[in-house]
Amino acid sequence: MIRRLYKWVLHWAETPYGVPALFVIAFVESSFFPIPPDVLLIALAFSIPKKSFRYATVCTVGSVLGGMLGWLIGLQFYDTIGVQIIRTLHYEEEFALVKSYYAKNAFLYILLAAFTPIPYKVFTIGAGVCHISFSILIAASILGRGGRFFLVGAAIHFFGPRIKPFLEKYLDWATAILAGVALLGFLAIRFLK
Repeated sequence: MIRRLYKWVLHWAETPYGVPALFVIAFVESSFFPIPPDVLLIALAFSIPKKSFRYATVCTVGSVLGGMLGWLIGLQFYDTIGVQIIRTLHYEEEFALVKSYYAKNAFLYILLAAFTPIPYKVFTIGAGVCHISFSILIAASILGRGGRFFLVGAAIHFFGPRIKPFLEKYLDWATAILAGVALLGFLAIRFLK
């Protein structure tokens, strides 16, 4: 089923509806859909590299708005909808882990969520369940998700087709490095005050 969904997401790059589909997929992935929008973002950006930043913007806006829905599901509808999403996608372990992260530093972990293998929807739903401030969710989501999608967009914009094998093979590593840089920046700001 996941493979079919992956192919379905990818097919939108070959249609005139690729950009609206990117927005919708980024939106639903942040709250309940299992396929990350990076798949379509990469395909669209390779089709027209000079529009990579536009695609990254669409993806970021869709993802942040979808994160708001995930937060609302966790805050108001966890017992009816949220628990079903977590169980259906088999994210019970990840959900427990995310809840423990939020006790330490919600902003930091939402920011880093964009770069971890734990699906973002687990973080957004968990933020609602843990009553994390809406403004913290928004700020961290814009920085984290924007950072992830603009990293992909910039790589394709500046390196074009040469970067494709690297992105396909090392996307998780590249985003993890960016997360490390973001974490170091966060710590530097905190300790330099």
